[in-house]
Amino acid sequence: MTQKPPNFPDPGSLVYDDRGLLPVVAQDVATGAVLMVAWADRAALERTRETGWACFFSRSRGGPWMKGETSGNRLRVVEAVADCDRDTLLYRVLPEGPACHRGTRTCFEPNPAALELGWLARVLAERRGADPAGSYTARLLAAGPEKIGRKLVEEAVEVLTAAIAPGGAAGEEKASAGDSPKDSLAWEAADLLYHLLVLLEERGVEPAAVARELARRHPRAPARSGSSEASDDEEAP
Repeated sequence: MTQKPPNFPDPGSLVYDDRGLLPVVAQDVATGAVLMVAWADRAALERTRETGWACFFSRSRGGPWMKGETSGNRLRVVEAVADCDRDTLLYRVLPEGPACHRGTRTCFEPNPAALELGWLARVLAERRGADPAGSYTARLLAAGPEKIGRKLVEEAVEVLTAAIAPGGAAGEEKASAGDSPKDSLAWEAADLLYHLLVLLEERGVEPAAVARELARRHPRAPARSGSSEASDDEEAP
């Protein structure tokens, strides 16, 4: 059922730039956190007002973009407020999942390079309903935390082996000819991270929660680099 925002300015009364666009800031109505910044034209605003879901304009594709159309991480617009010059909008929203394509709650949270694994976390979540006979991830998720935990311990041992004895059996078995000790360690570390993400998925813990905890412990963690405009992988504006 469509839930139109009760408070939404007339798109015809707003001030657009020479491209026919204006910036839109999305704010979590429950927490006050700024989730993302994107652009919208009049058609996108009309669609948002009609459907209740945040719609924007993709500058890279030159067309409309509904947030979460492919990822499922939509933004339910509770109300829209124009600024004093009426050339910027604030969407107060209820987010359905992380707002950033990296899997973090917002586009402004620290993003340690080692935790840029939101794409893999989404793939693992999709495997939850797969046939265990055809998916190793589905079999692990069905087996439960003890089985996943044992695999995690095994992989941790193999990481240590690759680090201190790169010529060991594990490295010889998995690394191709010519791979360096660093390649072997990277291989084993990838296995370890994969099984850790499977365990987080099985327990219902988002990787973004781990990133936020690391950022809480280390206030000087690097902020996101590049544009502040949000994207959703294939939905990138």
